[in-house]
This record gives sequence, C-alpha cells and structure tokens, in this order.
Amino acid sequence: MRVLGLETSCDETGVAVYDSEQGLLAHALYSQIGLHAEYGGVVPELASRDHVRKILPLINQVLAESHSSAKDIHGVAYTSGPGLIGALMVGASMGRSLGYAWGVPAIGVHHMEGHLLAPMLEANPPPFPFIALLVSGGHTQLVKVTAIGCYELLGESLDDAAGEAFDKAAKMLDLDYPGGPQIAKLADSGTAGRFIFPRPMVDRPGLDFSFSGLKTFTLTTVAAHKQANGLPDDQTCADIACAFQTAVVETLVIKCKRALEQTGLKTLVIAGGVSANKKLRADLETALAKINAKVFYARHEFCTDNGAMIAYAGCQRLLAGQHEPLAVNVKARWPLNTLPPL
Repeated sequence: MRVLGLETSCDETGVAVYDSEQGLLAHALYSQIGLHAEYGGVVPELASRDHVRKILPLINQVLAESHSSAKDIHGVAYTSGPGLIGALMVGASMGRSLGYAWGVPAIGVHHMEGHLLAPMLEANPPPFPFIALLVSGGHTQLVKVTAIGCYELLGESLDDAAGEAFDKAAKMLDLDYPGGPQIAKLADSGTAGRFIFPRPMVDRPGLDFSFSGLKTFTLTTVAAHKQANGLPDDQTCADIACAFQTAVVETLVIKCKRALEQTGLKTLVIAGGVSANKKLRADLETALAKINAKVFYARHEFCTDNGAMIAYAGCQRLLAGQHEPLAVNVKARWPLNTLPPL
C-alpha cells in the first residue's frame, strides 16, 4: 500500500509518501519558524494561512520525487489532532478531499501516535512492547506501548510540557524562538554546577511531571543576576541555560528509568521535538545501559513534526481496514489511550 501523509498540526507543513513494501519514498517539510519568530511563538491564524499556501506545492513536489501519480496512491493520511484547529482543518480538508477525488480511503492520524511510531522508519526499529517518552512543546507523557493502538498512559505533565518550559526559559534569556535548540546551544558554553536547579517531583513516587516550578526558579535566578539591560551577563546566561537543561534532562531520565523498572520492560522510545536534544539522548543511553535497557529514537529530521510519521502511522491503520467517513473531524485535544487497536 502506498500512502500520502499530510501533517499540519501546528507550524510545520509536512508531506510524505510511504510504501508498505518499499518504505519511505519521499518527504518534504516547510517550517514556519521565520514567520512566527518575531512574535516569540506560534500565531494560529498565520499558521493556518501558511499551510494553505504551502500544502499543494509540497504535495506536487513529493509525488514527483516519489515517482507517483494519483493512480499510484492507495490511501491518504492526515493529522486530525491534537493541535491548532485552524491548522488541522487545512490538512484534514485537503486529505479528505484528495481521498474522495482519487477514490481511495482516507484516515485521520493522532499526532502523538505519529511521533511515537517515527522510530519505526529507521533501519533498526524498536521491538514491541516498549515504554515511550513523548516529549514536545505540547506534551510530556510516559506511555506503555504493547502494540500499535494499545497504549497505557503511565504519567504526564501536570502543567507545562518540557518543550514549553524550554521555550519559556529561552524567552527569559531573550533567546530566539524556538527556545529548545537555543537553550541547548547556549548551555554548551555554560559552567556546570554554578547553579543547581530543582528536579521537580523526583522525590515522590509516580511517573507524573511538573515543570512550572522549574520555570519560576529560572525566572527568579535571571532576576537576581540581571544587569542594567535587564539580563545577566553572557556567561551567567550560559550558566543558567546549562543548569536549566541539566535539571529537565535529569528529571526525564529519572522518570524513564523508573517507568522501565516498574514495568519490567527493557526498551525505551523517545519521540517529539525535545527528543532531538543531544544531552537527553546521551544521558538516557548512559543511564539505561546500567540497567541493561536500550533507547531508540528517530533521526533528527523526524523528531519535529513531519509528514513521514503521519504517512507511516496512517498506512498501518489503513492496512488494518480502518478509515474515516466523508465528514472532516479534527480535535484540539485527543487522549492517546482512546485510540482503537489495530
């Protein structure tokens, strides 16, 4: 089965063609970072309009690169939630329309299921069952994955997601949007140990997260060292970034290790934008090696939103005979554990 995948949940337009026998044939991604950077975050209306502008050219590009025409496509997959409603409507309307015009089934894909399954696109995919750490700007969750569609939520953030906390900390340091990569870059020149930030909720049982207190601690530290321009000096900013990143990463590592030990599983998958963080990957590999466990993740280009993960996830569900009715249905919120199994 050959599937066209469309991703438009937030500020990136992703399109891909995935073949169940040949694998990923082509993919393209347009990022709106430049559009939203001057506002310090995503402006939903601007995001929706930009998806409208870019989605058709990207579809044509990917079909050409995969040497596919309409008659070669056996199904269409599109992100139907969670995400920004206006942005989701662009991809869902396009996907549902193409499916109808081409006479093939179409299916709405859960955005986080796409992220969770992104490592399956690699040459060495993780085996089921495993623990998944879904960590992005909107979600921080630990999920037990028995099979595709069989998800048990073990823990989640009670307030800010880790990626959201990175973005807010970056704003405090007057760094560009998106904040995660900027914090990580600045942290490389920081002095480890100068500041010790709290590791929230690691001293109590359970697998939930909380990053709002860490955000407040960062704000207080910045204020205590600010100069005439309202910011600390360059080295202090780097030291704060280093301490912040270390605290977030160590918290995530502790919770992941705890989830593996509580379930008895030996495989961890990390997915979502924050999974591209080099320190998180390195520290997880080191910690998990000590308990004879292994971590899997997608290549860097598939950590952030992309059409390839949607095409893959949609293909698995279409192969199982699932598809959507003609009505376009998108969801701003959509619990992962409500998805049907294959």
